[in-house]
Amino acid sequence: MAGLRPRPDAAPQGAASDPLDERAQLTGLLRASARGDEAAFAELYDATSRRIHGLVLRVIRDPAQSEEVTQEVFLEIWRLSTRFDDDQGSPLSWMMTIAHRRAVDRVRSAEASTRRDVTYEQRTRETEHDSTAEAAQASLEARRVRQALHTLTDAQRGALELAYFGGYTHTEIASMLDLPLGTAKTRIRDGLIRLRDTLGVES
Repeated sequence: MAGLRPRPDAAPQGAASDPLDERAQLTGLLRASARGDEAAFAELYDATSRRIHGLVLRVIRDPAQSEEVTQEVFLEIWRLSTRFDDDQGSPLSWMMTIAHRRAVDRVRSAEASTRRDVTYEQRTRETEHDSTAEAAQASLEARRVRQALHTLTDAQRGALELAYFGGYTHTEIASMLDLPLGTAKTRIRDGLIRLRDTLGVES
């Protein structure tokens, strides 16, 4: 589906005002997209692109990269639309999860590139032993945290990443994931507890 571009200044077309109506509408559009209906996918794009682009922009913070990633997100939504299961959550939550994962991946990729550049620069000049030891320790800690994140459920990890990578409030996360506020808070709390236990951090 080439040529998709986020239109953050355009109001969603055909979006239902009632959350239940919108959920039903987006579910129908996703299912039609899964059958190869490009017109339905275009309508799905118009109804959700502003919110998807807003989430991506908030994570990446660079407008040009955010536009590029938003296009990648919708291409992935088109490709994976057959996998959407309405029993597992709302269509918007499913799409936002894909968008957030893509945005975080882009941020991590950029950070990794920066680290490679920094590492190369450090290796081209003499580095004191203490600095090397600190860098190694930081790398080990980062690896431990990444490994610990993989021990969480998808729901816990998604909520934690929105909170700590995306900088969203509990209320915003609940809205994005189409969850009651208490459920969103519970996912974040349980995820933090599990991370703490996995990392062996004293409470």
